[in-house]
Amino acid sequence: MRLLAAAALAAAVLFAACGSPSPDLFAVDRAGSIPGARLRLVVNDAGTVRCDDRPAVKLSGGELLDARDLQRDLEAPAARELRLAPGRGSVLRYRVRTPDGAVSFADDSAAKPAVLDRLAFYVRRVARERCGRPR
Repeated sequence: MRLLAAAALAAAVLFAACGSPSPDLFAVDRAGSIPGARLRLVVNDAGTVRCDDRPAVKLSGGELLDARDLQRDLEAPAARELRLAPGRGSVLRYRVRTPDGAVSFADDSAAKPAVLDRLAFYVRRVARERCGRPR
């Protein structure tokens, strides 16, 4: 009888986990001084992205893998709550939230870790290819 109860409990736990939503990998708020700069992008581990307030759309397998790599590489700067000041020629500013914390930077911030340039490129690519945005 105990074995049957344990098996039923295990099945219930597994069934409940199957219905839980996938977590967001990161959310990016982009702003700037050029038209079309303002963007909110939320990348989910289920392989979707939400652009601004639009419904989620599918990412390619490569885009999802890139997002997971970015999230992993953002762990340390996000945990430190890294904030980099914009330079004098700043055009775009970013605020990134991950499960580990947040990072803010500009396209011309000094001493940026390489992951932040990769993230900016990823945001531009996904905004154009999945969100239909000009930048």
